[in-house]
Amino acid sequence: MVTFGRSIHAEWTKLRTLHSTAWLLLGTAMLMVGFAAAAAGALNIRECRGECTEDIVQLSFSGVRLAQVTVAVLGVLTVTAEYGTGTIRPTLSAVPHRWMVLASKVVVLVGLVAATSAAGVGGAVLVGRWVLPHKGFTASNGYHLLSMGDGLTRRAAVGTVLYLVLVAVVAAGIGFLVRDSAAAVGCAFGFLFAGTLAALFVADPHWLHRLKRFSPMEAGLAIQSTTHFANLHIGAWAGVGLLAIYAAAITAAGWVIFQLRNA
Repeated sequence: MVTFGRSIHAEWTKLRTLHSTAWLLLGTAMLMVGFAAAAAGALNIRECRGECTEDIVQLSFSGVRLAQVTVAVLGVLTVTAEYGTGTIRPTLSAVPHRWMVLASKVVVLVGLVAATSAAGVGGAVLVGRWVLPHKGFTASNGYHLLSMGDGLTRRAAVGTVLYLVLVAVVAAGIGFLVRDSAAAVGCAFGFLFAGTLAALFVADPHWLHRLKRFSPMEAGLAIQSTTHFANLHIGAWAGVGLLAIYAAAITAAGWVIFQLRNA
């Protein structure tokens, strides 16, 4: 009888040997660090004429908006790659408990994304810590040096990792629902970006607030804010909590469909 530990090991082997996995993980970390360097390099406090109000922590983690794309693709492929190759049938023959297959895939995916995201966030902090002071963002101008010792910076860093992990779980859940890689990737992107894009066409402040409050991306990334809290449409941890509810609901729906459908 296959144990949960052996099931996790099997899923790790499958995901590790998937050619796209290494590239997607590398791309995630590089996007985080690369955008931190680009955003910090584009700033210069002397051009603000004393009116700079930049949230340098949020700015340093801005790469998450693109990094979530590679994470979502990885989350989808963790599930749909086996449907594409037909290897899902021998998987279910070896591990007849479908909850174990789903849980093993999610555990392996979460571990890989968490480790990669942590590396990307750490690199972004180091880049911001080195570049921003050269651009005039110093203590004398009212800006602290980026440090994980700062509570708000640490919260934003941990929250960014959690955000990417939850995006991966959402994408895996969609993979179980849809099964087809291309369709699942499209659905995952729609889930992430539809609310933000729709907000561009809403003029009514009341509905704009509601749309941004419940949009997965806008709500989840509120955790990155370390200044201008009055402008947030949802609380920092409340936004992550809302995204976690979305992830749990989609994964639960994926599990139900996975149980009911034939392989």
